[in-house]
Amino acid sequence: MSSLFSEAIDKLKSSGIKLTPQRNAILEYLFESLSHPTADDIFKAIRERFPSMSVTTVYNTLRTFEEVGLVKKMDFGDSFNHYCCLTTNHYHVICQECGKIVNFFYPALNEIESFVEQSKGFKVTHHQLEVYGICSECNGTKPN
Repeated sequence: MSSLFSEAIDKLKSSGIKLTPQRNAILEYLFESLSHPTADDIFKAIRERFPSMSVTTVYNTLRTFEEVGLVKKMDFGDSFNHYCCLTTNHYHVICQECGKIVNFFYPALNEIESFVEQSKGFKVTHHQLEVYGICSECNGTKPN
């Protein structure tokens, strides 16, 4: 597992949160999938390992992870909450055909917050950006 995963485990322990096998599996899935799964996606992916686990357990675990800052809950307008374990500033490209969600980084966008604070007097708490299009697999082109 990555050092980020180890840091996440340490953060849970330091927050007094018990690392149950189910919580560990949910966290592993988030870090290994490199996608932005829904709670149902996670439930379907790990339910064979935990047949008595309910989808409610997944939701409760994700809420706990969100409260301690391990995941971000995101709404991409598809009526589902998606979860991302990358909590640093980043943005998303979303394919309108297959629904794939890809992270991208563009540090210059961080300047938007200070611009808004200075020009509009807002105390900015965060911002979110999604770019929509058709991914290279769906449109038949190779990415640059």
